[in-house]
Amino acid sequence: MQATLSNNTASSGSRKRVLRFLLDWAAIITLVLCFIIFTLVKGSSFMSENNMINILRAMSITTVFGIAATVTMAPDGFDMSACTLASCSSYVFVSTYLWYGLPLWLCVIVTVVVTLLMYQLTMFLILVCKIPDMLATCALMFVHQGLGQWYIGGGAVSTGMRTPSGAAPVRTALEDSFSAIGRAPWIIIIMLLTVLAAYIFLEYTKHGRFIYAMGGNRQAAKLSGINVKGYRYLAGMITAVFIAIGGILVASRGSSAQVMGADNFLMQSLAAVFVGRSVGGAEKPNALGTLVGAMLVSTLENGLTIMAVSYYVLPAVKGAVLALALVAAYAGKKEH
Repeated sequence: MQATLSNNTASSGSRKRVLRFLLDWAAIITLVLCFIIFTLVKGSSFMSENNMINILRAMSITTVFGIAATVTMAPDGFDMSACTLASCSSYVFVSTYLWYGLPLWLCVIVTVVVTLLMYQLTMFLILVCKIPDMLATCALMFVHQGLGQWYIGGGAVSTGMRTPSGAAPVRTALEDSFSAIGRAPWIIIIMLLTVLAAYIFLEYTKHGRFIYAMGGNRQAAKLSGINVKGYRYLAGMITAVFIAIGGILVASRGSSAQVMGADNFLMQSLAAVFVGRSVGGAEKPNALGTLVGAMLVSTLENGLTIMAVSYYVLPAVKGAVLALALVAAYAGKKEH
């Protein structure tokens, strides 16, 4: 009798360990399955060197915005306005380069500074006015869209276009160094450096650990002496820098600043964070998990496109697979 109970207990423990493994690595398992299926169906056209570079290049911007969201969510924050702010960053980056003729390096600095200044309003609404993150940033989406379109006069910022006041731009063409930022290998290198910086900060510095502590239990973190407002502000400022980088990449890849050009990255960057937060059993927003999530999103889109899935059906198929990955990832919470 005791032997039977012992065997049943051991068997149950083994099943739980296997299930725990599958749930912890659901995102990576899904990613591997996608690679296998797309390779079997399309062969070398999917696994070619050029297509692998296309996937990495396509996931770069999603990853950068995902890293911005990761830093925001680490202290239990949330930002729906990141990509509308990134569109404003794109306007500033291209306009300072074309309209005012600033050197490229100075355009980058100005873009980051302006983005940081604009993010002060986000922090004011959340920390001073105590408006919930979701509500504050939803409202700011419209503020960013309005301010951005007012600044550019309602049209895109591109070569040959005059300023809203009618003045001729200082530069009439983009130098290769401008567009190179948005091409391989630089866009991929910038993505990897962004992930590395966020990973080291969150995992290996006391500031990152304090931010994670806030995400786990804000009240307990406050009682332990952590300046929760100060660290929420710090997370916001780091988020703003990553938003600026994302806006610069969007503008450089498109060689212009299109109206609301970065807005479409919001949902897929959030999906990358939510899919990746359970990778390896982390159960928290983390940089490496976000990288995996972004790769899954981009691989799905790339593979389905190569398989000639209808453009109208593509979002539904991609969303269904991501939903399954999320179900597998979050089902593990019941196991703890």
